[in-house]
Amino acid sequence: MASNIGMMDSAYFVGRNELLSWINARLHLSLSRIEQAASGAVQCQMMDMTYPGMVPMHKVNFDARTEYDMIQNYKVLQDVFNKLKIDKHIEVNKLVKGRPLDNLEFLQWLKRYCDSVNGGIMNENYNPVDRRSKVCKERQFKTSQKNSKSLQTNNSQNSGTGDRQNIPKTTGTMQKPSAVAVESDCSDEIQDLCNEITELKLSVDLLEKERDYYFAKLRDIEILCQSPELEHIPMVVAVKKVLYAADESALAEAQEIASASYES
Repeated sequence: MASNIGMMDSAYFVGRNELLSWINARLHLSLSRIEQAASGAVQCQMMDMTYPGMVPMHKVNFDARTEYDMIQNYKVLQDVFNKLKIDKHIEVNKLVKGRPLDNLEFLQWLKRYCDSVNGGIMNENYNPVDRRSKVCKERQFKTSQKNSKSLQTNNSQNSGTGDRQNIPKTTGTMQKPSAVAVESDCSDEIQDLCNEITELKLSVDLLEKERDYYFAKLRDIEILCQSPELEHIPMVVAVKKVLYAADESALAEAQEIASASYES
């Protein structure tokens, strides 16, 4: 299985769009950015689909917004990994920050792992939407019960304090509607710019990783061509011509050397 895969494995060259398509198709979601999966709920449901009944979905919070709630989701996921003896440490502190690259790498690993189980074939009877709706209803019911008890307690405590509790207090100054509208427009523009910057950073990170991958391949070829028993072979000489060429003209010369070796 894919419990341990190296950073140069092909799994880590799966693109953002392919990952989002995989998640959206499997779980019937409509994610448009990798960081939208930072809460850990998506990962929990992917494991629930891969191993039905293994994930205590009633503990998964699909509405998690705070880091505290997200951490609880990852605790559920780590417990599942431990039960399945999956040797994968989850970098929770990095993932909950919503940084695209950290979440991208974890989702790349997750896809590779899920694809390695039963050939990536999921349970056809699994209904991700129905599964989520049941979980959300259970959480809402429990939350409403807690709120009801809290309200009853507060009412009983406030009943003996007189009518002073009912006197409205006004503090500060009210914002003018126009100021609120301008602030809202600025916030939207700032958010759009932040999203654009995030996308650009993600693209740069992927390009750098791809560059390092192919550079490592070229370096291996160079070392092989420099070995004493191979470096004088015409085909190796032709390859080195291309490797060390400063322009494209060396390709024709390398082809002539290779052709001459075949003719001889």
